[in-house]
Amino acid sequence: MGKITIVKAINQALAEEMARDEDVVLLGEDIGQDGGVFRVTDGLLEKFGPQRVMDTPLAELAIAGTAIGMAVYGLRPVAEIQFMGFTYGALEQVFSHASRIRSRSRGRFTCPMVIRTPYGIGIKAPELHSESAESLYCHMPGIKVVAPSTPYNAKGLLISAIRDDDMVLFMEPASIYRAIKAEVPTENYAIPLGKAAIMQEGDEITLVSWGAMLHKAMEASEGFDCEIIDLMTLKPFDEEAILESVRKTGRLVIVHEATKNCGLGAEIAALVAEEALFYLKAPVLRVAGPEAVTPMASLEDEYVPKVARIREALKDVMKY
Repeated sequence: MGKITIVKAINQALAEEMARDEDVVLLGEDIGQDGGVFRVTDGLLEKFGPQRVMDTPLAELAIAGTAIGMAVYGLRPVAEIQFMGFTYGALEQVFSHASRIRSRSRGRFTCPMVIRTPYGIGIKAPELHSESAESLYCHMPGIKVVAPSTPYNAKGLLISAIRDDDMVLFMEPASIYRAIKAEVPTENYAIPLGKAAIMQEGDEITLVSWGAMLHKAMEASEGFDCEIIDLMTLKPFDEEAILESVRKTGRLVIVHEATKNCGLGAEIAALVAEEALFYLKAPVLRVAGPEAVTPMASLEDEYVPKVARIREALKDVMKY
């Protein structure tokens, strides 16, 4: 066991699953010789060859469609889309086919594929390189959505995603790709999809977040008695973990960098209103991005939730 980055943890997961199962194949733009735009697939072409690590044209719709065909016919493709904003070009294939194959075929076919994509603000990139559109995909029946926050859960969740029999959108927090290191076992392990992690126990506030924002939420929680939940799987998310915590604390703050309007935080708040309303001591608060297009690099820091904003929300719920 050693301390590694999220990039290295994902690389390990891919290599281990490809060695374990010859049906696991990779495809995407520049993933072979160049190792991907963030070098996540570095070295895998040399290990597994061009029949299993395939460079594709710059055509996201074609990448998704090809992966769907591979999955339906028995392979387990892992497709890389270079940035989340580029997945919009693949939506037709994802919405119309990947998410519906199990239903359309009455269970005769499944679509065991993963789309990996970096997401989120923090790398000061051009337009469409810093999107956080998880709620778009969470609204889609038939697929799963995952967002790791640490090297440890990045490896374990990706292994589970590759083994899953339905499509998984695997959102990788670009801003912390190499910003944090953590102990990760060298042996193969899987973290179940659909389960949240309690990062810190507490009695007064439930604080829910995921991806890069989890680390800001944890920093902001200093001095507060917070129970911190890392959602990890955004769809289906761990409803019981949230409800159990809220029934204990009576307060809920949700932090995500996607725009607040119709974001995943709203669904979590609605769940609590439906299932734990009478346990609440304060209104549910969301700390999120504004109702605006993700800005250019010079304004990114003003768009994304800051530690100070999260602390203000924690102070506000403690006034009740």
